[in-house]
Amino acid sequence: MKPLQESIAKREDELVALTRDLIRFPTVNPPGEAYTPCAEYLGARLAKSGFEIEYVRGEGEPGDTDRYPRTNVVARRAGRRPGPCVHFNSHIDVVEAGDGWTVDPFEGVVRDGRVYGRGACDMKGGLAASVIAVEAFIEQYPDYAGAIEISGTVDEESGGFGGVAHLARKGYFSKPRVDHVIIPEPLNKDRVCLGHRGVWWAEIETKGEIAHGSMPFLGDCAVRHMGALLAAFEEKLFPALDAKQTRMPVVPEGARRSTMNINAIHGGQTDDYTGLPSPNVPDSCRLTIDRRFLLEEAISEVKGEVLAILDDLKATRPNFDYTISDIMEVMPLMTEKDAPVATAVAHGIQTIFDREPDYVISPGTYDQKHIARLGHLYDCVAYGPGILDLAHRPDEWVGIADMVQSAQVMALALEELLGLASE
Repeated sequence: MKPLQESIAKREDELVALTRDLIRFPTVNPPGEAYTPCAEYLGARLAKSGFEIEYVRGEGEPGDTDRYPRTNVVARRAGRRPGPCVHFNSHIDVVEAGDGWTVDPFEGVVRDGRVYGRGACDMKGGLAASVIAVEAFIEQYPDYAGAIEISGTVDEESGGFGGVAHLARKGYFSKPRVDHVIIPEPLNKDRVCLGHRGVWWAEIETKGEIAHGSMPFLGDCAVRHMGALLAAFEEKLFPALDAKQTRMPVVPEGARRSTMNINAIHGGQTDDYTGLPSPNVPDSCRLTIDRRFLLEEAISEVKGEVLAILDDLKATRPNFDYTISDIMEVMPLMTEKDAPVATAVAHGIQTIFDREPDYVISPGTYDQKHIARLGHLYDCVAYGPGILDLAHRPDEWVGIADMVQSAQVMALALEELLGLASE
């Protein structure tokens, strides 16, 4: 075992303690609780290792308020000589705990070789592993060339606009500042995640005419129009999507095709009242769709399939009318397997696990999308400890041995990317 690997193995207790400390910040999004103290904790720790610390608030971004500021931390440590910069980016926000826990979700309980807690897997265990990896690396190579950055960013769970997107617009994820990015998302310790499927979110509204509920023939029910749209989706769109396959190595297997989720539907009287509803024919019904698409599909094709069904209904169904508005669109991403950062992480996996890594694509997007589309930086992969299937679930956990081994892989990748692998 190389001295760098041994150094990380000896830091296991420190790695566990750091993970527990991070879990104890209830950085729940929404609304965005405890972002600032968590960011400041991370910044204070990294400052002790010689990092220059910046706190960058995502002012003007969705959700940012004085009560819930979108506080990001960016830490940078320049080496003794010029060279490339490797950036480890982790999000500090977590989803709500929800019900069904057998342990306190914000205590960081250690049991049976695991650390339990909301965010343990997604992705405070990965953040802690990257910190330990970098600290061990600096101790081993105090005279390294180049630069190392670690960031703790916010709002990934709600799109990342107050976090990585905000920073990318300000140049924090672009050359010449940064050359390589590793995002320690929980995609298994022996896999390299090269990217993700594309996503198009949209809201469709069907129109009607209000009338008394006892005489619906005098009005026009927008919910029935929406029902016709849903029926057309079932008959025409979903079978067509299911038939589309991709060369992208998406996991799990069911995501290796196009999908669309009906995310929400609202029609008629709202439920923000007490008492009984009034008898009205609904004149509006709104549907939110979450369409995930493949590298082989153009966004114009993706939208065109939905618009064709809507326009056909407008032409054939009496009084059918609609509006559609985009909420978000992100193109599919797939870093090449022979890109520098993917190669370096793969070599680390080969060293630690004595096997070739699996190369995968995430079914859902993560902050790599902003690094590519706004920072125009494409040498980026996701790699970190944890099992994605545990994310957002009760009794979420991350394996302690997995964190140690992932930290070793990250350190070896850093060693290679900064030109020190042969030393």
